[in-house]
Amino acid sequence: MDTMVSVKNVSMRFNLSTEKVDSVKEYFIRLTKGTLKFEEFWALNNVSLEIKRGDFYGLVGLNGSGKSTLLKTIAGVLKPTKGSVTVNGTLAPLIELGAGFDLDLTARENIYLNGAVLGFSKKFMDEHFQDIVDFSELQNFLDVPLKNYSSGMVARIAFAIATVTDPDILIADEILSVGDYTFQQKCEKRMKELMEKGTTIILVSHSIEQVRQLCNKVTWLEKGNVVMTGDAQEVCDAYITKY
Repeated sequence: MDTMVSVKNVSMRFNLSTEKVDSVKEYFIRLTKGTLKFEEFWALNNVSLEIKRGDFYGLVGLNGSGKSTLLKTIAGVLKPTKGSVTVNGTLAPLIELGAGFDLDLTARENIYLNGAVLGFSKKFMDEHFQDIVDFSELQNFLDVPLKNYSSGMVARIAFAIATVTDPDILIADEILSVGDYTFQQKCEKRMKELMEKGTTIILVSHSIEQVRQLCNKVTWLEKGNVVMTGDAQEVCDAYITKY
């Protein structure tokens, strides 16, 4: 079976300022003078995993376990401090809700803006505009600025745009936690349809039951370390036993 994502011995270090700085100006002055003290924080420690074609792959762990950092290295948003990430195929990332949107623009304008960010042409977006609107069920709010939308409404548009094509890999980070139950069901159905067409899905969710129902494989992260990788039922059972 083809490997779609290969993460090998990935570690990610962030430098956190340990001092209180009163302004951005002071921060940069002290930074250039070299008088700012930093503390190293390792968000990921020697993480390795392989995601095969057709996997519905789950990532579980408490807040701060490194799940979102790992997704960002897979999506190419962050470059690992150590190790390597190889991705084979087109990737549609739903990582940070609202990324690629301008909250002052209307939903209609944002559909085209976000499409451009994802590399879709205006012609393509014209052809798929109605599909996106129909899926997101926001026909009556198209000319309302996004800043007046709830997080669930923004999630609807983001999901509809990201899944308007059949990407090889879809990354969904907590996307199902902000919509209402009916829309969650709709998203799950769309993801299953994508899988049937060969899309590989990586899901981060705080709902262990959701991960158990949807995923076939799961990696459990804790403080940047892999605790366990394997069959979804097995890993979810172990995770529930601990927490």
